[in-house]
Amino acid sequence: MPFAVYVLGLAVFAQGTSEFMLSGLLSSIAGDLHVSLAAAGLLTSAFAVGMVAGAPLTALAGRTWPRRRALLLFLGVFVAVHVVGALTSSYGVLLATRVVGALANAGFWAVALVTALALAGPHRRARATAVVVGGVTVACVVGVPAGALLGELWGWRAAFWAVALVSVPAAVALLAAVPGGRPDGAPQAGARSELRALARPRLLLTLLVMALVQGATFCTFSYLEPLVTRVTGFGAGWVPVVLALFGVGSFAGVTLAGRLADARPDAVIGLGMTALAAGWAALALTAGHPAAALALVLLQGALAFGTGTALITRVFHLAPDAPTMAGSFATAAFNVGAATGPWLGGLALGAGLGFRAPVWVSALLMCLALAGTAALSVSSDAVGRTLSARRRPAPER
Repeated sequence: MPFAVYVLGLAVFAQGTSEFMLSGLLSSIAGDLHVSLAAAGLLTSAFAVGMVAGAPLTALAGRTWPRRRALLLFLGVFVAVHVVGALTSSYGVLLATRVVGALANAGFWAVALVTALALAGPHRRARATAVVVGGVTVACVVGVPAGALLGELWGWRAAFWAVALVSVPAAVALLAAVPGGRPDGAPQAGARSELRALARPRLLLTLLVMALVQGATFCTFSYLEPLVTRVTGFGAGWVPVVLALFGVGSFAGVTLAGRLADARPDAVIGLGMTALAAGWAALALTAGHPAAALALVLLQGALAFGTGTALITRVFHLAPDAPTMAGSFATAAFNVGAATGPWLGGLALGAGLGFRAPVWVSALLMCLALAGTAALSVSSDAVGRTLSARRRPAPER
């Protein structure tokens, strides 16, 4: 695997820390800015909304930009908004910085994915995707718990400063390792041609399934801190440990998926989604038991990110003639779930259904995702039968 692909994973680590770290800082932010816990949770949704809107738009803009320049520009904007976020005392300003930071992150993801795939080659797509997504899982293992610890010791603003500082060496590494021009040098399909290719029903259904899977993941993950402190019974000092467990599982899952998804994508997706649905229901039922909760947090992290990696690879497989926009639509679908999940979890909390309610919402979303996968399987079988009938020689008369 080219070294530049790992550098892209490093940069994603810095940005992934920001995307996920609020799960360990919600109570601190809510108290400092005098807003409700659900309102603090919307900061995660705001970031995801910015990712959804930004991914296709920045991908279109990035089509004509040199890769390295685009990556450095997006990363520079990302650093700037975190400095503003660390300084502000206004919830509205903080919310705005999350949206703008997400737009920059979306642009980075759109360019980083297509760059990594071009550098790795067509037969290592899942492995290249796993390296880039692996930066997010390392953020869960190291960055997010560190952010929660900084928030516990010096307040949530310290975590924002840390993200800005960590992004600086990532920018230096990008400048040194990523080629300055387009990595493949090949002519690109027109934007309209790529958008038409992305309108295929099976691809759209795959994107919907991806959004549901990520919605289930983020619904619980965004409210993991109040779940483990107010239901499981852990003290605040345990929150970084629980977040690290989720991250360890995520890293293991994405690594395994990177090795298996190129050869057996259907098995990875089907088994992973089934286990995810069962796991969220089990966590909702056993959240009051510390040992069971810890084991399930670890397992669900592995299943969520392993399945997500396989789904991203499937999107590129279904859209070979839309290389630029496929990654942006996968990023958008990922973040549609990331925006919807915390919002639905916040609704469940606001309705007074208790701190287990977001986990039950996750289980319900996974049931919907399984229904979508079943529809994909049926459509795939129908396409296979149609192709077989076309290839079958006509009977002799």
